[in-house]
Amino acid sequence: QVQLVESGGGLVQAGGSLTLSCAASGRTFSNYAMGWFRQAPGKEREFVAAIDWSGSSTYYADSVKGRFTISRDNAKNTVYLRMNSLKPEDTAVYYCAAAILPLPTSRSAMYNYWGQGTQVTISS
Repeated sequence: QVQLVESGGGLVQAGGSLTLSCAASGRTFSNYAMGWFRQAPGKEREFVAAIDWSGSSTYYADSVKGRFTISRDNAKNTVYLRMNSLKPEDTAVYYCAAAILPLPTSRSAMYNYWGQGTQVTISS
């Protein structure tokens, strides 16, 4: 089992920045590809970003490319999502997830473990 706990969400004005963290515990963190997903009210959960086990390969949704950066620190068992130039449409609950895969994926069904989520609200 892997337990994931997100933090760093909050209320930010449009154009601002936030960094989300996801702390993992349980099995060896470096065995997992990690992903961030989000779900806005009334909408389906959508892929945001993913990173491979080593941190050398990343993958982003078109809607966040160039604004968000995913990274990981295997020594700290933590994955991060740096979000810049935030827009009101980025408002959502953000979830991190772990997949027993060597490469990042946008497919939520491929992820084995999920955190509880952290709320991000962007005001206009």
